[in-house]
Amino acid sequence: MATITRENIGNLNDKLTVNLSKEDYMPSFEKSLKTYAKNANIPGFRKGMVPSGLIKKMYGQSVFTEEILRTVEKELNEYVAKEKIDILAQPLPFENDSRTLDINNPGDYAFAFEIGLKPDLNINVDDLKGTFYKIQVTDEAIEDELNRIRSRYGKMTEPETVSNEEEVLNVKFTEADAEGNAVEGGIEKDNSLLVKYFTPEVQQQLMGKKKDDTILIQLTKAFEDKERDFVMEDLGLDKADAANAEKFFNLAITKIGFVEKAELNEELFKSLYPDGKVTNEEELRNAIKEEIQKYYDKQSSNQLQDQLYHELVDHNQISFPESFLKRWLEKGAEEPKTAEEAEKDLPTFLNQLKWTLISSKLINENNITVQPEEIKEYARRQIASYMQGQSFGDMPWLDEYANRMMNDKKFVDETYMRLQTEKLFDLLESKTQKTEEPITLEEFQHKHHHHHH
Repeated sequence: MATITRENIGNLNDKLTVNLSKEDYMPSFEKSLKTYAKNANIPGFRKGMVPSGLIKKMYGQSVFTEEILRTVEKELNEYVAKEKIDILAQPLPFENDSRTLDINNPGDYAFAFEIGLKPDLNINVDDLKGTFYKIQVTDEAIEDELNRIRSRYGKMTEPETVSNEEEVLNVKFTEADAEGNAVEGGIEKDNSLLVKYFTPEVQQQLMGKKKDDTILIQLTKAFEDKERDFVMEDLGLDKADAANAEKFFNLAITKIGFVEKAELNEELFKSLYPDGKVTNEEELRNAIKEEIQKYYDKQSSNQLQDQLYHELVDHNQISFPESFLKRWLEKGAEEPKTAEEAEKDLPTFLNQLKWTLISSKLINENNITVQPEEIKEYARRQIASYMQGQSFGDMPWLDEYANRMMNDKKFVDETYMRLQTEKLFDLLESKTQKTEEPITLEEFQHKHHHHHH
């Protein structure tokens, strides 16, 4: 009968030695050999009638090695499960323990493995503290959103002449010289630009122009820096080369478009809020403010959760069997690394491992689970988010889509993890002693926060 001995060789680092006798592997080896003989297709012999000696000669050594290693793996896994050993990664075989397994001299064998043990964790979430940045909604933000809504629900027209900086011009760029003569083999490119993207001088030139009219522009004088970079990129020009900004182009107007903004009337209010929640401009502005605030609060919540992540990871000292994990990165990981790569990647790997252990412990302690219906609802929401303005009731095929997604194991696994992590952070946020701090959107955007979860 196989025996296993356990020996501590370092911090959270043990050696397990699996001792096999002939009796532990020979019966399964002989059984496998018979199976080979029964199924082998060898020219000159009927299936199942190949002499056992020939089978042993042809396949014996590989089957012998395979059965011993399979027996070792089985014994090792059963021992780890029975002893309830919480390991960090798959056991690593000791390199100096390799040997030739000889079918002609079967005997007793010993296989040694190195294991890394999970550290004990004591995570206290009762004293978590964090700052919730309450982003202030400005009148300007409300006005901008109101204009976006009016444009989205507005009517596209095609004026005869350019008369407004908000008009959209479909144009054709044709590379030219300073006199407006087309450059042979030069750049030609179609684009769409708002009149207001041009400098004031060029805007004046454009006013009154009609479809098929052409003006000569020089990039450096036609656009401010930000817009010029965008146009040069679209034209395939290197914006780092100053000479490119000096190029001339004939700009031919191929179409003039203008969105007449929707009126702030009952028709618009009903389109936006069929439930009758909004019936006048003041109520619409209040509803817009509410929506913006919800969006801002979600961003602030994400930032708070990032604070909590760092609070848990940075302020909980956890010991790891680092030498084992470094060797595991080299030998046992899905993509083995060189010793130099393992050394370089170890700190990041340990940080990720730290969060994995902390989050797993908190999820288990708080019994955080995700039900199949929640995953299905996530699938519904995912597709519904692309169908703005429609309610779930308008889409009878939504359940069919969700059911199809539930058969995609990758989607289900990833969604389970995502929703479970969301629930964990919602729980942590509910336990956190929050300090609310008013802040402008610009100040919030300048805060350095990096999400690791």
